[in-house]
Amino acid sequence: MTGNTQFRSPVFCEIANTKLRSSSMFRILTLPFLLFLFVGSPKTQGAPNVLFIPIDDLRPELGCYGAHYAQTPFLDKFANSSVTFLKHYVQVATCGASRYALLTGRSPKNSGAMKNNALYAGATAIIEKELPGAQTMPELFRRSGYETILIGKISHTPDGRVFSYDGKGDGRPELPGAWNQLATPMGHWKRGWGVFFAYSGGRHREDGGGHIDLLEFVAKKDTDLPDGLMAEAAIKKLKTLKKTAEPFFMGLGFFKPHLPFVATTPDWDAFENTQIPAPADKHPFISPYRHGSGEFFKYKTPYQKTRPLSHQATKTARRGYLACVRYVDRQIGKVLNSLEDLGLKENTIVVIWGDHGWHLGDGQQWGKHTPFEQANRSVLMIRAPGIQQGVRTHALAETIDIYPTLIDLCKTGFNKTHHPLDGVSLVPLLKGKKDFVRSHAISYWRDAVSVRSDSHRLVIKVKNGDIANTELYDLRTNIDSVENIAESHPGIVADLAKCID
Repeated sequence: MTGNTQFRSPVFCEIANTKLRSSSMFRILTLPFLLFLFVGSPKTQGAPNVLFIPIDDLRPELGCYGAHYAQTPFLDKFANSSVTFLKHYVQVATCGASRYALLTGRSPKNSGAMKNNALYAGATAIIEKELPGAQTMPELFRRSGYETILIGKISHTPDGRVFSYDGKGDGRPELPGAWNQLATPMGHWKRGWGVFFAYSGGRHREDGGGHIDLLEFVAKKDTDLPDGLMAEAAIKKLKTLKKTAEPFFMGLGFFKPHLPFVATTPDWDAFENTQIPAPADKHPFISPYRHGSGEFFKYKTPYQKTRPLSHQATKTARRGYLACVRYVDRQIGKVLNSLEDLGLKENTIVVIWGDHGWHLGDGQQWGKHTPFEQANRSVLMIRAPGIQQGVRTHALAETIDIYPTLIDLCKTGFNKTHHPLDGVSLVPLLKGKKDFVRSHAISYWRDAVSVRSDSHRLVIKVKNGDIANTELYDLRTNIDSVENIAESHPGIVADLAKCID
């Protein structure tokens, strides 16, 4: 369900729809989540703080998601006090458009935002002037009396300012009116895209060398790299915020495990004796949306680059990714421990979100940028006062649901939004009052619409208003499935197609 689309009734979810029709939640599902101007002071005392932690390219390959070989003790510990969504899906499997959907609460069907430049260029740009209603989530919180702080990558640029990869640009805010503070530490790398594509010692991918090494694990300390500096900056900021009367909204966006795979030496060494499983399905997708893993293969590697990669090369690349996840897990742990030590835990909502998934050799794909399961499925974990703890839910959720959920959880005197929100509040799930709030999740990629039910994924290519290609994947036993079963299951195709407006 997105935007003004009416809730459909495909056969596969008829039982679910019957339950929904008998509840007030059904009325919420069929209408946009509208915000109205509340009466009262926006600086409501006692309103909960928000710590929002997006992680770039983080697929749900964590201990708390069932990956026993992953080394993520801090995220696993967090899962014990939060609700973990096992079937959360982004709107578009690319950084800029996924974050646009998150920050505006709008479906690409209504916004048209499908590309990385969605936040700062073209027809889908955030308007660079203050409007009667807030255009983005942090702007709404700022207008409503919150102190808003950006550290790292929250929108598309690594520091919230508009610059190109080569450092050119005017440095204007990527989200006008959203942040009271832009506080990303630059360290030796000096500028945004430098800290994003960083190697140790101040080197970075955009310093003239282009795509340098795929793997680098020479740093000794966490603070030798940008994510460690950001965790340190966030902790210092939390100590300051504890003393202020206003509630805060902090966006702390970590860069890893985005390419290149760079972390500390101990993170690489930790997997020396770990049996890292190979991709579950080694066969390629037979699809017009299969890509050549271009960004991944541009980097220099310590192994021979073949297509497909050899078993040993695949293991090495997967190890590099998992080492980066281990590194960023530790940075998150430091910040969460500080939140508790400062006495802020009980009144702070914490959201941990992956901006999309990542093919880690699945279907011979490396990277995002597809309409398939591994590119659209990502991490979502929410901890808040008054909700369930230690719950892992299979309920379907979309990224655009986060915005209305935070509003629902904060229950304070909010201003209004410029556009209606297209998502659904997840609070009934968080509090255990509902088992689900949507029957399917919809994602987009180029001219494809991708529909995820509890059991299957439908990918439809639309050209000039007509269906030009149909793919159906059964994900009940293998989420890496590359076998297109559309021809043999026309009934499931027809039912899922009804979910698309």
